[in-house]
Amino acid sequence: MANVRFITHPDVLIDPAVPVTECPLSPAGRARMHLATQQHWAKQTRAIWSSTERKATDAAEILGAAIGLPYNRMASLGEIDRSSTGYLAREDFEETVGQFFANPRIRYRGWERAADAQWRIERAVKQVLTATPEDGDVAIIAHGAVGALLLCILAGVPISRSQDQPPGNGGFYFAFDRTSWTLRHGWRRIDG
Repeated sequence: MANVRFITHPDVLIDPAVPVTECPLSPAGRARMHLATQQHWAKQTRAIWSSTERKATDAAEILGAAIGLPYNRMASLGEIDRSSTGYLAREDFEETVGQFFANPRIRYRGWERAADAQWRIERAVKQVLTATPEDGDVAIIAHGAVGALLLCILAGVPISRSQDQPPGNGGFYFAFDRTSWTLRHGWRRIDG
């Protein structure tokens, strides 16, 4: 049975002057992603997909180079649209994320609604699986909030921040069966 691993990009080099979608992995994020390529699950990967955001494509490029696979990009795998605010200081960001999850049908501060983002990420993952041969594991490299929304679907629970990845600057993954959409396991660190 083939698995899908939804992987969140690790540590990002944050610069308030750079659009969120263009922020690259930090040196620590790149190092963590290189460690991830040595994990058993990485070697089982037969297809790689990523969002089009720089931090995700950086991670996909590292994984692909290590296991000898190209990667595909899909814009609808992107993080929640928060272009209305751009960069937010940590305290404001955390408060806004909390409202995003707590009120999934409201565009808090102009951000994409959680309900809309959940529909988008579910549809994108289904498109990825339709476009990918069924004979191997698939890695989808994207972002924490949309990963949490997908995990809510897989766990059969309402939208909740309780399904968000653990603290630690990203770099986590969960796995599910690509045919039945049965959750194999919740969040784990990419680097062991």
